[in-house]
Amino acid sequence: MIEAFLYGLVTGIPLCLTFGTVFFSLLQNSVDNGYRAGMKIAFGVIVCDLVLIICALFGTAFLPKIKGFEYYVTAIGVIFLLALGLANLLKGTPRLAYPKTRFGDFIYYFSTGFLLNGLNPINFITWVALAAWLDKSLHYSLSERIIFLLASVLSIFLTESAIAVSAHKLKRFFTPKVAFWFNKITGIVFIGIACHLAWTKLSVFFQ
Repeated sequence: MIEAFLYGLVTGIPLCLTFGTVFFSLLQNSVDNGYRAGMKIAFGVIVCDLVLIICALFGTAFLPKIKGFEYYVTAIGVIFLLALGLANLLKGTPRLAYPKTRFGDFIYYFSTGFLLNGLNPINFITWVALAAWLDKSLHYSLSERIIFLLASVLSIFLTESAIAVSAHKLKRFFTPKVAFWFNKITGIVFIGIACHLAWTKLSVFFQ
């Protein structure tokens, strides 16, 4: 159990250091709105990861039996990422200030993290592959697999929280001009990932 927990902690770190949409959204919101915004996004990410882990461990029998379901989810993800990317490209110079703490702010940041994570089918494939590897290659029991995956999620949250705090600490270097261009780059990244998903996943659907 201890070995599974430690391996899970180590595995979680590289899982959240890929330079994807969550990473850039975490940085952007931590710089623009304070580290608490980044931690709320991280919380949304790990709640989504827990849902994906349950699906990976116990199967997807409870998911709706809709033909082409994966493609519909991917299409929603592409639209969501395009909307975020265009919003970043079109908005003006950001105001570097803390927002007032409200329940609406929590829902916004939480749902952003949840949707960015959940609408990317690669994340689900990653958890399924990990669960299969633990079972077939390492011969972990179900309880050991659960401990490993939960430790990975804990590591992801701690690492992303550290990124949020670090980004906030570097806030003084993010002048409005720097933040303006950082947001533009983030928008381009979001649009680029959306186009990549559309090309690799949705093009197959129309063939």
